Amino acid sequence: MDDHSTTSTSHPEHQNAVVPFSASFTDKNMATARKIYFKVFVGASFMLVIAMYAVFSIYWGALWRTPAHTLPGWVVNFDQSDIGTAVVQGLIQSPASRITWTERPASDFFGGAEDVGRDISEEKAWVAVVVHANATSRLNAAVASADSSYNGTSAITVFANEARSENGFRSLIRPATEGALIAISQRFAQQFAKQLSSVSNLQTLLSNAPQIVISPISYTIDNLHPFDIPVATAITFVGLIYLLILSFFIVNIALSARQVSGIEQHLTTGSLIKVRLATTIAAYFVISLFYSLLSKAFQVDFSRKFGAGGFVIFWMLNFIGMLAVGLALESMITLLTIRFVPFFLLVWIITNVSVCFLPIEVLPRIYHYGYAVPFYNVSRAIRTILFSTKNNLGLNFGILLVWVAVSMITLPLFQWFMRRRHVSELNHAYEADKEVADSATSKQ
Repeated sequence: MDDHSTTSTSHPEHQNAVVPFSASFTDKNMATARKIYFKVFVGASFMLVIAMYAVFSIYWGALWRTPAHTLPGWVVNFDQSDIGTAVVQGLIQSPASRITWTERPASDFFGGAEDVGRDISEEKAWVAVVVHANATSRLNAAVASADSSYNGTSAITVFANEARSENGFRSLIRPATEGALIAISQRFAQQFAKQLSSVSNLQTLLSNAPQIVISPISYTIDNLHPFDIPVATAITFVGLIYLLILSFFIVNIALSARQVSGIEQHLTTGSLIKVRLATTIAAYFVISLFYSLLSKAFQVDFSRKFGAGGFVIFWMLNFIGMLAVGLALESMITLLTIRFVPFFLLVWIITNVSVCFLPIEVLPRIYHYGYAVPFYNVSRAIRTILFSTKNNLGLNFGILLVWVAVSMITLPLFQWFMRRRHVSELNHAYEADKEVADSATSKQ
């Protein structure tokens, strides 16, 4: 009995030990665990709120005051008469809320309107309004002959490139251009109607060709590269987020494989770095193929620009794109560990997505960093493959490869740093165990 009492009082911590799966959260002996739990949970939640305001503000800011800047537009007057003068003055004097119009001399385009369209395809401007040669003389001839076949839309052509930025075209370029041209056409029609009041064949004109009186001039929109593949929205914007998420899955899978197998503790630093790079690159090569085949399965046409090789270029673009975004995550997870890398993932997604929804030119200038981020360059290259827009594949691939190269440098450096710290911690633990063992030996 005495021995039992002595044992109980000599080990009071046994009285406070928690039997597995037996405690309630409010028990007294859970006080320390509760304190740690709330410290971690509340602290991490607070960090999430800070990250939300710091990072989400980037995307909100990109859409807050749009457009923060106007897009450049051209007006080219091949007519050199009444219609041309009215259109040029109307556009130049229109409020520059979305497009700033600049008159380009007709002499700059020896091939006529076709040369203007070619320059829009080459992205030298976002939109161009062309007043065709002899537009005024054709209108006057139609009045004289009461030509019932006259069509006012033949006077003006608008050249645009929807596939360059479908959101920019639909929400900024087309509404602004149409609004300005409709106002110009109405003003011209009113002035022209006053001139017609004195013509001798007015009655015949109203009977045979009333459109000449009602709408003497109008316009036609020549969408040089229409965004006519609906599935492409998934590839050029939302799919980029999926590409990044897939890359993050590979990063987590590789980390789990290293931890479960124990190779991270057994391999040398150099060997571990080689394994990480080799397996990650191989995984991205295969995953990017199946990701590309998903679009192929939904009958996306990759042959418009590069023929049969278009799909292979698309696959390589996705492969290099996954390397660009995925190796950055692979590198940062080494330094931040799995606990904090989600915060980097949040920053990585938002900074990439914020510059892909609208043309960078209309965003505040701080967003010009977007020209160098992976998402923007992948999106631009995809548009070239799918819609035959301006070919900057060399630049796009080059920027992506720079991101790959940066990660190929930082990953070994971070791995070396973390291995060195890990080895130092193991040495300290070994020394501490050795001191305890030596102390126990000396007491004996």
